[in-house]
Amino acid sequence: MVSRLTAECLGTFALVSIGCGAAVTAAAFLTPTKVNIGIGLFGVAAAFGATVTAMAYAVGHISGGHFNPAVTLGAALAGRIEWSAVLPYWVAQLVGGSLGGVVLYVIASGQSGFSAVESGFATNGFGALSPGGYGLFSVFLVEVVVTCLFLLVILGSTDDRAPEGFAPVAIGVGLTVLIMASVTVSNASLSPARSLAVTWFVPDALGQVWVFFLAPLAGAAIAGVLYKVAFPNTSEEVLEREEA
Repeated sequence: MVSRLTAECLGTFALVSIGCGAAVTAAAFLTPTKVNIGIGLFGVAAAFGATVTAMAYAVGHISGGHFNPAVTLGAALAGRIEWSAVLPYWVAQLVGGSLGGVVLYVIASGQSGFSAVESGFATNGFGALSPGGYGLFSVFLVEVVVTCLFLLVILGSTDDRAPEGFAPVAIGVGLTVLIMASVTVSNASLSPARSLAVTWFVPDALGQVWVFFLAPLAGAAIAGVLYKVAFPNTSEEVLEREEA
């Protein structure tokens, strides 16, 4: 379990420090002649997706590569992880993510005049804190939907009936497109750990972080139950009948 928790902590740290780091330091970057050579929204989404893919290959075989409390909940409901591991996984993920947020804040503060509050610091939110000015209901709904879809990609690609070796790629691509679909609405959370990690430095966003706990967890719960009911794995029962 120590190795599993270390892997989850490390993976979530990487997701926040690299994914949110791309949003904070590289999404927009002006040259001295005022030309924007930043990576933009697609680049930020790709940074999150590529990080998940890389860390899933690096330590996914140790812990399952959740790096997200919502993923752990969905996996437990789908019967992919023991319930006794859920709380320890959540703690490791929240700690790893928050450490990533601290490291990112220290790095970003090295720029003269930097302010986490004024920059937004890649936080999630609704109303005035939503990139597109979307209200609470829209933000809550999009987070439920995209997290549910993300979990379905994870559960499907890691099913023992799926092609072997491609799960991290499918998960990374899935995360990228889902972030692209939701970034202007909620700034794309899909993870309580990712949201909490950066809101420590933005008081207004910290007051809204409850949404980014409830919505992703709700979406993950729907996916976990739905996958188990709609796509049960009966391969072992078939083998038993054939052997009999």
